[in-house]
Amino acid sequence: MKNKDRVIIFDTTLRDGEQSPGASLNISEKLEIAHQLARLGVDVIEAGFPISSVGDFESVKLIAKEVKGPSIAGFCRAGEKDILACWNAVKYSKKPRIHTFIATSDIHIERKLRKTRSEVLDIAANGVRFAKKFCDDVEFAAEDAVRSDFDYLCQVIEAVIDAGATTVNIPDTVGYAVVEDYGKIIRTLRERVKNIDKAVISVHCHNDLGLAVANTLAAISNGARQVECTVNGIGERAGNASLEEVVMALRTRKKYFGITCGVNTKEIYKTSRMVSTLTGIVVQPNKAIVGANAFAHEAGIHQDGVLKDSLTYEIMRPQDVGIPSNQLVLGKHSGRHALVKRLKDLGYSIKAEQIEKVYSAFKDLADKKKCVFDEDILALVEEGISTESETYVLEYLNTSSGTGIIPTATVRLSKKDGGKGKNKVILQEAACGDGPVDAAYKAVDKIAGVKAKLTDYALRALSVGKDAQGEVNVKVEYKGLKFSGRGASTDIIEASVKAYLQALNKIASGRPLGAKESL
Repeated sequence: MKNKDRVIIFDTTLRDGEQSPGASLNISEKLEIAHQLARLGVDVIEAGFPISSVGDFESVKLIAKEVKGPSIAGFCRAGEKDILACWNAVKYSKKPRIHTFIATSDIHIERKLRKTRSEVLDIAANGVRFAKKFCDDVEFAAEDAVRSDFDYLCQVIEAVIDAGATTVNIPDTVGYAVVEDYGKIIRTLRERVKNIDKAVISVHCHNDLGLAVANTLAAISNGARQVECTVNGIGERAGNASLEEVVMALRTRKKYFGITCGVNTKEIYKTSRMVSTLTGIVVQPNKAIVGANAFAHEAGIHQDGVLKDSLTYEIMRPQDVGIPSNQLVLGKHSGRHALVKRLKDLGYSIKAEQIEKVYSAFKDLADKKKCVFDEDILALVEEGISTESETYVLEYLNTSSGTGIIPTATVRLSKKDGGKGKNKVILQEAACGDGPVDAAYKAVDKIAGVKAKLTDYALRALSVGKDAQGEVNVKVEYKGLKFSGRGASTDIIEASVKAYLQALNKIASGRPLGAKESL
């Protein structure tokens, strides 16, 4: 390591994070998140698994071409075909990285790979050697390292470093590790692998036992100098180590760890919101660092203490992660300048052509409710940005329901004519259903000619009060593929339709998924 006091932040939101069920992203969404990750200041962006699908290959390639600053990595198995596909995607980056892997635990070697330890050792070393022909920056991951025979793991790590690996990843693939044992694995590897000083030790922890962040921090304390994590901790099964939690733990307990990183923490909240919005995975209210309650105080004793000195109950300042300490309440008499200023305070830079659209939506909302909170403003901005490429837009909605009445809905949508976005056709249908939301969805299905299966529906209030906006997140399945959508409104039926339309618009644009592997 050039700097033993600095840890490399390797973000795998776009690879392992996207493998969360229903969290698939299209190419433009991946690029948008990648640019934000660059602003956040991560060192490495793992942009995808190039050989898994055409869509994944193209998204990794586009990110490699357009995103400046971080290294751009691709994930691949330790075979020549995988490695070549990975290189052809990441080679456009100024700082490309090939991240290749093979499993090293006996249960994976015998039951999944159906090979011997000797065969896997050769595949690992040969894979790194082949990758090194294309790229100086090669990372090797020993999948399921925690459940591997330790002597064999040391043998594999030594061999891949000799073959040219500059980073060696010791993943807890199934979230099996506990803190003391995982720290000991990293410490003992440093002691027993004779060439370990030629590579950076990386860790990739899953959260099946709720220990991903704790294990990651233990690894850092024992010499690991790269951490692989995701925004909001999303990922396979129970997810990955949460980027924001690891980073803020290092910052808040700097005297304890003595370690720094290059993340601009003031971009954390904005990044969290973007990932949540685009993936459709809602952040739980009590989530550390970025949850709605992370800096909220309800108990009278706590409120009294915070008013006197925030340090009494806050170990971090909300401003440090990009959350304003106070909420500027805006209303219908507020002007554009006040709205734009608040957006800047919240970390958003809105394009001139979008200001009028967002302000118009703000005024409409302000007419419906007395106070517009930060959460309302962020929802308006995110909705405004996300509607730029919509095929269908809601123009009119009317529903009727009640005791003894068959719920009905009339929906009018505008549709882009020929995909040019200049001319629109107006389409209207009515339908009955089990309730007003079901009726509205059936009317939308008639218009779109698409019958998607609703697999998940979640509603939450964005702010406080009887007039709070409701945010609806839906997940649908269509022809074996999963799509997500989000909508917000003071009318929960309207919010529900907006969310469903966003999912249908994603179906209209297409989003191929391929088979994926996970560390």
